[in-house]
Amino acid sequence: MAIKEAGNVIKRFLPSEFGSDPERVHTVDPAATLYAGKVSLRRLIEAEGIPHTYVCCNGFAETYLLSIGDVTAVGAGPPADKITVLGDGDAKGVFVVEEDIAAYTVRAIDDTRTLNKILYMRPSANIVSHNELIALWEKKAGRTFQQIARIPEADLLKLIKEAAYPLNMMLSHSLSVFVRGDQANFDIEPSFGVEATELYPDVKYTTVDEYLDRLL
Repeated sequence: MAIKEAGNVIKRFLPSEFGSDPERVHTVDPAATLYAGKVSLRRLIEAEGIPHTYVCCNGFAETYLLSIGDVTAVGAGPPADKITVLGDGDAKGVFVVEEDIAAYTVRAIDDTRTLNKILYMRPSANIVSHNELIALWEKKAGRTFQQIARIPEADLLKLIKEAAYPLNMMLSHSLSVFVRGDQANFDIEPSFGVEATELYPDVKYTTVDEYLDRLL
């Protein structure tokens, strides 16, 4: 409403999305309700004719990679001997460091190619499965995990229902990312989206490999 009242003063609106594409996730509550709210806001923005760019940066590296993808231990640092994997570990996720998310977002603000589009961040070197992430870390660290605890999807759904906040929120987000592969399982069509590294190849992004070096 404020943007409409301001008129032409507002050149572009970037709503607070910054994660997976809310229209292409397949998950359960509480994350499902959060994503539904973002979709409702998109429809309102479009109905009011507000110039916009939706930024879908996918996974924040600082959230997921610090624990080598173990979402039961976010922020705890690399696990020593045991790591938890959701599903079979083969679904592909996308992980981008915060400074790169900022760099691509700033470049997109006044770019006509991103007007009324979804800006996806899918750096090719940062599309990895949990199994690949674990293997990469083990090679860098020079040791293997003694135990890999795998949680099948059915058990994960039960765990989400039983867990308290904020764990239930993290697990329901991670169901989409690590089990159903919703960040990388669709093509970005020109009719609705553009990809950041293709638009701005001069931006040198931090790869997953390089980020893991910081944790050694």
